[in-house]
Amino acid sequence: MYVRDAKNREEVWLLDAIEAMELDETAFRSRDYVVAVDETSGEKAGFGRIRVHKPDDGVDICELTSIGVLESWRGQGVGAHVVERLVEYAGDQGFETVYTLTGEGSYLAQFGFRRIDESALPEPLQNRLEDKREGVDPDAVPLEIDADEFQLPERLREAFKRAPDGRDEASDDDSPEDFGIDPESATYKYDTGR
Repeated sequence: MYVRDAKNREEVWLLDAIEAMELDETAFRSRDYVVAVDETSGEKAGFGRIRVHKPDDGVDICELTSIGVLESWRGQGVGAHVVERLVEYAGDQGFETVYTLTGEGSYLAQFGFRRIDESALPEPLQNRLEDKREGVDPDAVPLEIDADEFQLPERLREAFKRAPDGRDEASDDDSPEDFGIDPESATYKYDTGR
């Protein structure tokens, strides 16, 4: 199991998974996402994204959002490693503080995220919190962490290492569907009709 940057061709998969889990897809850009992948089967297990807000009159703000783990992969440390990679990327981009707006605060608390008062949120995130509460996450609360204080519990690191190998034994070959091509109806430039 490993976590890597999302590929452009995974956009449809990401949007489908986000919709199925009823997560936030506001300002969707696949290049902002990371994806957890089983290295044996190639099966995608989870994902998440960094969203950078650039206010006109202030410093940039980093938000973690749209973090999801497919049901069959839950309880195996996948979400923890997605969050770890996102916080690591945020730190690499120079963000000292990382914010998230979620109803899953108890899950994130195990990594060092702490709840903050809504009035302490930067203005763009105050507006975002209202939107999330009116939309996909009525229980959303603001949390923050200093990027260099993130802690991944050892039990989650071990669970990730032990994630089942070889589910459904997927092929390493790319299929036409991976690129959004329907092989039943696609025509090709050099199709001779034979």
